[in-house]
Amino acid sequence: MSSSAPIGVFDSGLGGISVARQIAKDMPAEHVLYFGDSANAPYGIKTPEQVRALSFDIVERFVRQGVKAVVIACNPATSAAVNDLREHYDIPIIGMEPALKVACDRGDVPSDPHHIPQRVIVAATPLTLRERKFAKLMDRFDSNNTIFKEPCPDLVEIVESGRLGDHDLVMRTLHGYFDQYDMEHIDSVVLGCTHFVFYRDYFRELLPERAAVIDGNEGTVRHLGVVLESLGKLAPEDATGGVELANSDPSERIAELSRKLLNV
Repeated sequence: MSSSAPIGVFDSGLGGISVARQIAKDMPAEHVLYFGDSANAPYGIKTPEQVRALSFDIVERFVRQGVKAVVIACNPATSAAVNDLREHYDIPIIGMEPALKVACDRGDVPSDPHHIPQRVIVAATPLTLRERKFAKLMDRFDSNNTIFKEPCPDLVEIVESGRLGDHDLVMRTLHGYFDQYDMEHIDSVVLGCTHFVFYRDYFRELLPERAAVIDGNEGTVRHLGVVLESLGKLAPEDATGGVELANSDPSERIAELSRKLLNV
């Protein structure tokens, strides 16, 4: 497989377009094939077995297209399927998980030898938050930090239905989830779903200035680059990259919304 082969990126719907967009920004020579499974969205309320089966179908599609790597731009699919996919396929399978380490590491200040305990909200889908993979991630950090889990399924639906621009709806939904917290004492909110990256400005409006909004997209793309470089599979620098969009929902509405989100 040549270094000019494409990279497959998939999500349960449109959220992973935020990852495809990050790859296009940070690795502009790479050719990305994006597949959104909007016909079966959302994954976050399905069983792990259902998500695993859907994920295998999509990766099989990518393999037929000759991809050199796959990015699972979906936290629920990573939780449910990444280990099985890696065992089955001999190409790099890059998963995503909530960037909890980044949030908690903000309590490590070079000038202070003591960790400053962080108060962190992880906003994610119900499936991500109840899977063993996330429980193990939490176990690494919750002894020195206070971590709140907040399932936010309606935020996925707002993106998928094309209502991201409805300011009143979005802010009302966010307040419904987050007004239970004393935001003045929250250090960061982790966007544990690729759909939620599109809400960054809304979260910035919701949160006090001192609180950070953290997502895992940049770190995931950086890791993808390291893996491809180690295999000698980075696209030639003079290659013309880009993103091709496909979706299990063939409607023009989804196609138009996908293009819009790619160019936000």
